[in-house]
Parts: sequence; structure tokens; C-alpha cells
Amino acid sequence: MAQNSWPGAHGGGWGGAPQWGGPPPAPQPGVIPLRPLALGDVITGSFATVRGHWKTLAGVTLAVQAIALSVMALVVGIAAASVYDHFDPVFHPPFGEDPAPEHVVPLVIAAVVVFVLLMVIGVLGMAVIAALCPAVLKEAVMGRPTTFRALWRASVRRAPAVAGAMFLSGLIAGSPVFAVLAVWLPLVSSAGSGEDALALLGFLPLLMLVAAPLAVWLGIRFGLAPAVVVMEGAGPVTGLRRSTALVRGEWWRIFGYTIVAVMLAGAIAYATQIPFNLIGTFAMMPALQGIPEHGAPSTGAISALVFAFVLLFIGGTAGQVFQIAFSHLASAMIYVDQRIRREGLAGAILADLAAGPAPGAAAEPAAPVAAHPAPTAPHRPDGAGES
Repeated sequence: MAQNSWPGAHGGGWGGAPQWGGPPPAPQPGVIPLRPLALGDVITGSFATVRGHWKTLAGVTLAVQAIALSVMALVVGIAAASVYDHFDPVFHPPFGEDPAPEHVVPLVIAAVVVFVLLMVIGVLGMAVIAALCPAVLKEAVMGRPTTFRALWRASVRRAPAVAGAMFLSGLIAGSPVFAVLAVWLPLVSSAGSGEDALALLGFLPLLMLVAAPLAVWLGIRFGLAPAVVVMEGAGPVTGLRRSTALVRGEWWRIFGYTIVAVMLAGAIAYATQIPFNLIGTFAMMPALQGIPEHGAPSTGAISALVFAFVLLFIGGTAGQVFQIAFSHLASAMIYVDQRIRREGLAGAILADLAAGPAPGAAAEPAAPVAAHPAPTAPHRPDGAGES
């Protein structure tokens, strides 16, 4: 029998006589009612989670970005210092001469190493944020408070597994595009610059028309893996398998929910940046005009530029934080919806809430429990069909 991440038994509802006019409303201890969710429930539940836990979400996200940017700057600084003596011979060689290999090779190696390290740091930072959102949502669904310290620990603890799930799902989802490029690029290189090369350039969009839908299908199929990894304590491979099982048979509905959530997050993030960008741009224009062609800029011009850049940075950061958090929250909300539909998660949540917290337990996300295969006769509440 499947074991829920929220301890408790499957099935079960609230007893009592039915109300006049229809069945009683589903219990709602937190941000969503414990029943199969419609699109509006997913969106309003994600907004309610952001509104109720914005301090924790923003605090952890900003801390991750600050640490990631600092480490990236340190990596770039160390790499630049280590190959500083090779910059001038490569970028300013003697007239009529090519840079010597002993100067070019260290720069190329340093660039490759820096690129790989920056990618790893970026993926780990994104994994912490991706682990944060399901951890916050778990407490929000149960109506429990959150703290920065507890969620930071929970996010960092699950970040490596989430990074593995994100890497594997991205690799699998992108494999159709990678396969097209792996075939197309050698053909273009072998064709040279003749008419065959032009024909192959025009053939690439047709190949992408076939590869892109397959990539989207795979992306949605494995899109719930980060939430599985966090809420069920699963490994990356198990997360992919569980995501496949939860999405099976309802791909189109999950695809529609995901597209709406991502587009809404992007639109709100863009709208959030507009006032900051406008004020920052208007503050920057007179400052740039006041800078003399020869000589140092005035103190007022420097202050206006700093003010403008600070506004642009605040607007961009606020929009990015909301877009990332809302998208991951919506994905985790879809995961909860699928568990409610297929595995009776609502009953498990109510049983856990009825049991109450253990004596002396801290108000932090409970340690997740690994999930097992779904039961042969899963509980499906009334009306749990396609939305």
C-alpha cells in the first residue's frame, strides 16, 4: 500500500449528515481545499502561499542568490588572476603575429573550467530554490507556520537530490533537440558553404518542429520530479519514475495548468519590473547627459547613476524571485493535486493533523518519507476525473 509523505491512512472524509443543497465543502486546513483541484484552485493556492509565506520565500531565495553570486565572483576573480599574465600576449600580440599557443591554451582551459563551475553553482542555487517551494507548500497546505531556519535546512538538505532530478529530467527532455543537432551540425560542416549548406539551414526548423513537441511532452512527464524528491524524500531516479506515474493519463490537463501558471508568473514578474525600469531609466538619462566628454563626472551624476542601477536591480530581483517561486509552487501544487486524486492524500493529511504534532516538535517541515508503488485500488474521491 502506498505510503504518503504526510503520515496517515488513505481515504476517509469528514462524517456527519450531508448539508442541504449538495455535499459538504471539502475541509481546508491551509491554502487549498483537500479535494481534486481545478485550475483556479492551483492559481489561488499558489498566490495564497506566496502571500502567507513571502518573507520566508524571499529570504531564502535572496540568500541563495547572494551566496551564488558571491561564489561566482570569487571563481571568476581567481581564474582571472591565475591567467592574468596571458591576457596581454593574446589580446595585444605584436603587429602581424598570432598569439603563441603557450598563452592561448591557459586562457581556453581557464574559460572552460570557469564555465563548468559557474554552471554547477547556478544549478545548485536553482536546486535549493526548487527544493524550498515544495517544502513551503507542504506546510501551507497543512496550515502550519514556517521559519527561515527550518526551511533553509530542509532546502539545502534536499538540494543535491533535486539538482540530480532537474539534470536528468532536463537531459531526457532535451534529448530530441540534442539528437537533431548532433545529426544536423556534422552535415552542415561537411556540406561547406555551397547550396547544400543553405538547404540544410532551411531543413533545421523542420527537424525542430518534430523534436520540440517531443521535448515538451517529456518535460511535462518528468516535471513533478522535484516535488516528489522533496515531499517524499525520494532519489532523483525514483522522482522521475513517480512523476511519470502521477502524470500518466492526465498529461493534457497538467500541461494546461503548467502553461497558465508559467505565463501568469512571467506576466506578473514583467509588470513588477516596469515601474522600477521606468524610474531607473528616467533617472539615468539626465545623469548620462551630464557626464562631460573630457574629465570626471560630477558627484550628482554618479549618485543618479547609482540610484538608477539600484532601482533596476531591485526591480529585476523582485520579478525574478516571484517568477521562480510562483512557477515552482504551482508545479508542487499540481503534484499535491495528483496525490489527492490518485492516492487519497487528503485523508492522510487530515489524519496527520488530527494526530497533532509530537511533543516538543518544532514548527518546521517534517522529514519526508519515501513513497512506495501506488496501491492496486487507489482511493479516488467523487468527481476526481478530468478537470
